[in-house]
Amino acid sequence: MEILTTIVLMVVIGAIVGGVTNYLAIKMLFKPYKAIYIGKWRLPFTPGLIPKRRDEMAVQMGNLVVNHLLTAESIKLKLMNPIFQKEITGLVQTELSNVLDSEKSVNHLLDKWGISDGQKKTESYLNDWLERKYDELMETYRYQPIKNVLSPEIIAKGEEKIPVISKMIIQKGVDYFSSDEGKMRIQRMADDFVQGRSGMLRNMLQMFLGNVNLAEKIQPELIKFLNNEGTEEIITTLLMKEWHKLLEKETSLIEEQFDKEKIIRIIKSFFNNVASVPSVFNASISSLTVKFRPYLIDELAPSSVKMLTEWAAEKVEGLMKKLKLSEIVRDQVSSFSFERLEEMVFSIIRSELKMITFLGAFLGGLIGIIQGVLAVWIL
Repeated sequence: MEILTTIVLMVVIGAIVGGVTNYLAIKMLFKPYKAIYIGKWRLPFTPGLIPKRRDEMAVQMGNLVVNHLLTAESIKLKLMNPIFQKEITGLVQTELSNVLDSEKSVNHLLDKWGISDGQKKTESYLNDWLERKYDELMETYRYQPIKNVLSPEIIAKGEEKIPVISKMIIQKGVDYFSSDEGKMRIQRMADDFVQGRSGMLRNMLQMFLGNVNLAEKIQPELIKFLNNEGTEEIITTLLMKEWHKLLEKETSLIEEQFDKEKIIRIIKSFFNNVASVPSVFNASISSLTVKFRPYLIDELAPSSVKMLTEWAAEKVEGLMKKLKLSEIVRDQVSSFSFERLEEMVFSIIRSELKMITFLGAFLGGLIGIIQGVLAVWIL
């Protein structure tokens, strides 16, 4: 009985010593957090191992992350991975679809993004751009023929319109001289013609004409003349000659005939009517993009993701150097409080640390058995 008591006692003592030793060793990794001094003498093993070497550990963790975990090569492989690209493309398409389906106006979207007065800024930018373009064009073409400024399509379109203008002029003339106002005008012109002759000639004309109303004689002949096919051909030929003369003149003639500011106002007014900036900014995003939606989602989004990931893969090494990830990790670890570091480590390996404590107790108990057997055998 005495032998069994001795062995059990040694087992218990050995288990306690082994478990407590391992438990203290684990705790001493972190505690105490600060050095303990007795006078000027620092108590050994204070502070704990990790608090004592936190700065060194922070540097090593930074190097570990950059050199072995988040390497440029591993990030490149991830970016170029087809599955990853497919996932990103799907995400972009979903978000883009939500934006394109929005019934909110462009102004509302810009306000949400923190861009105020988007419409006014756009109109101001377009007006400034038109002025710059006008000055650039005039600087280049001021002393060149107008035909060099206008495109061949515009010149051809102008020539096509000349016969139409001729017909319009003739029709307006016929309508005017067929009216009472036109008839009165003819009469005044005839009277002025007669009154403008010398005395003898005027008397002769008045004698021959008597009470004849010249307007009634001239009006049908004038209308007949206007309706004649040859008249339209004459007017068309004259207009065509003037059109070609105009094309040969220097572009500076435009500024000579019209004030520069007036020309720019006309251009701005025409452009604003065509572009209709206010209606664009007040329209819903869905109505503006309905025609382009399939292209934006099915073609532009995938190609943009592919282009951006390829660009990022090429630049990742330089970006990582500029980001200085090792310094970021080091600074973050250095800024952690000891309590947080301890909590982080224990949250990860708490069960393993408990097993180490139990293992110490087990080994201590095993050694106690061996010691007890040896002690009994020797004695």
